[in-house]
Amino acid sequence: MTPPHPATPATPGPSAHPAGPRFDGHVALITGAGRGIGAATARRLAAEGARIVVTDLDGDRAERTAGAIRETGGTAEALPCDVGDRAAVEAAVAQAVARFGRLDVLVNNAYSCSSDLPLFEDEPDEAWERDLDISLSGPYRCSRAALPHLIASGRGAIVNIGSVNGEQDFGNHGYSAAKAGLASLTRTLAGHAGPRGVRVNLVAPGTVRTDAWAGQDVALARVSRIYPLGRVGEPDDIASAVAFLASRDAAWITGTTLRVDGGLTATNYGFQHAISGE
Repeated sequence: MTPPHPATPATPGPSAHPAGPRFDGHVALITGAGRGIGAATARRLAAEGARIVVTDLDGDRAERTAGAIRETGGTAEALPCDVGDRAAVEAAVAQAVARFGRLDVLVNNAYSCSSDLPLFEDEPDEAWERDLDISLSGPYRCSRAALPHLIASGRGAIVNIGSVNGEQDFGNHGYSAAKAGLASLTRTLAGHAGPRGVRVNLVAPGTVRTDAWAGQDVALARVSRIYPLGRVGEPDDIASAVAFLASRDAAWITGTTLRVDGGLTATNYGFQHAISGE
């Protein structure tokens, strides 16, 4: 076991914070925020007072999210960024700090999930490698670039977006392996960064209604039947969980996985539902 890092002043508890918007004065960088969960998270944190750095592989999508935030009175900057490129990640973090003077929250949301793949034994190496590079190495690169600034913040928080695929078999071998690895990275980084004043947690969503499900309403209706709460998730459901873990309300929470999955992984409801024929 390695010796602990020299401690910085402890992260402040809830009572140490003034009343008001939870993210007043905070700067948050969110990857993959051009749409879906990332965009919803950007809007949520902005609504609670954060200044937002919206990054996405597609710069136009990033600008649309940032523009929507500005239209509602928030502050947001759009930056194109490929989390598979270390130099691009480092440049995005540097630009965020240059623009706003600090960085308090990092949300690692960008991912790759190869779909419509052949049998496992026929799966191309490129699909496996891309899913791991974007969905696991991407958060690693972003966290590494952001960590010095999060430490300097004195209230830094990283929230990784995982998946129930990291715990159960839903196919998508590379994506599932990456999300399982991201949960492990969350725990190890929490131990490394905690003594330096930075919390690291993970949100593990179930099925969420995003563009990935566009035009598949019938399939979503079928999927919703396996959820005890009777529906699939919405991007705002995940954004709410991210906001909690990034905020002072979670001041004594680090290294944890918060499952936001409508009860999917907690029960055998889907099996019971299937055999009952209801």
